Amino acid sequence: MRKDNQLIVITHLSQLLTFVTGFGGLIVPLILWATQKDKVLEMDEQGKRIINFQLSMLIYAIICIPAIILLGLGIIGLIVIGFISLIFPIINAIKANNGESPSYPLSFNFIS
Repeated sequence: MRKDNQLIVITHLSQLLTFVTGFGGLIVPLILWATQKDKVLEMDEQGKRIINFQLSMLIYAIICIPAIILLGLGIIGLIVIGFISLIFPIINAIKANNGESPSYPLSFNFIS
């Protein structure tokens, strides 16, 4: 296995594709993780964290949609989810570049 911090940073930052194209924030990291987890050191661990985070944010967004109709608070939830989905990939890309272990808040453990 080789150490490739740049690919790990790209994997973290690829989550931001959702803000640019409207999709891809889950698909691209999933493809990078699936193809490189056995070749790049720490890719398996960090890829799982990224996928778990993206799936968790998707579930939170789905929960907020009916909350818009019922309570009106779903809009605030979607804004918070958008902010978290924007900030934490950037923070964790910087941590990964410095060799630190990234962490994503509010993530369910789908893939362990």
